[in-house]
Amino acid sequence: MRFALQAGGGTYEEILSWARFAESRGFEAFAIPDHYLRGGSGGAALDALVTMGGLARDTKTIELVILVSPVTWRHPAVLAKTAATLADMSGGRFTLGVGTGWLESEHRLFGLDFPERAVRFDMMEEALAYLRSAYAEPPVDFVGKHYRFEGFDMQPRPDLRIVVGGTGTRRTPELAGRYADELNAYPAPPEVFAAKVARARAAAAAAGRDPGSLTISSAGFFIAADTESGYRERLAAHAARTGSKVEDLEEAMRVRNSPHGTWDQVRATLGAMERAGMSRFFIQTFTDDPGAVDEVMEKLG
Repeated sequence: MRFALQAGGGTYEEILSWARFAESRGFEAFAIPDHYLRGGSGGAALDALVTMGGLARDTKTIELVILVSPVTWRHPAVLAKTAATLADMSGGRFTLGVGTGWLESEHRLFGLDFPERAVRFDMMEEALAYLRSAYAEPPVDFVGKHYRFEGFDMQPRPDLRIVVGGTGTRRTPELAGRYADELNAYPAPPEVFAAKVARARAAAAAAGRDPGSLTISSAGFFIAADTESGYRERLAAHAARTGSKVEDLEEAMRVRNSPHGTWDQVRATLGAMERAGMSRFFIQTFTDDPGAVDEVMEKLG
């Protein structure tokens, strides 16, 4: 299993510090989410794609990933040109993540439309088809209900990696299999996670693509310790820091099968996901302490 690092919001210098930390520690990739609010509520939140432009110049070797950009934010023409620009600026290190968007309050506060879920999935499907049409060699026409693209010779036209991410169990993996290079599926009970992987690979095969070439990844943060009592202490500290109830936080992690508990339990959870097809995991930072990430990597070997 390969590991990547995902940081949250913050100032550019804070994000750059995490990116350089990830690069210095040998992480495969560095990711940031695409939100206009930090943590869904407050704190510094920069435009993710503009931030990526800075990281493209201020890092040297690490893959840079948007995980993920809601199709409700930008027209796919903007995504196509911005992603192509970032690919050029980074020397081919940029990966574009696409999702339906989920945080309704964020849309409401900024005055952005938030269509019902089925419509957002239709928009994502068309946006992915648009991107693949624009990046095709040669480009091809695309006409949909929401978007259209005339197959002209758009330049630059990179060989861009695309990630489809989300919690969906049906259309998310299907669209990843048809259009993406990677499915980023959040942790779930083993049978649910395995079903997502199978659905994505089946969709890839049906589209004439190589199912084995589709990378399966996941993301999450770790609340863990060597002992059960140590785990309980860290769980309580995280609940206090986030204003959550301990029992609610633990139940949410249990239902989603997020890695938590003792480090042996965390390794078992990740091992089950790996056996289901996952090959890389994005470790999400939830403190300002890089030492916490170092501990994760030490415990996971």
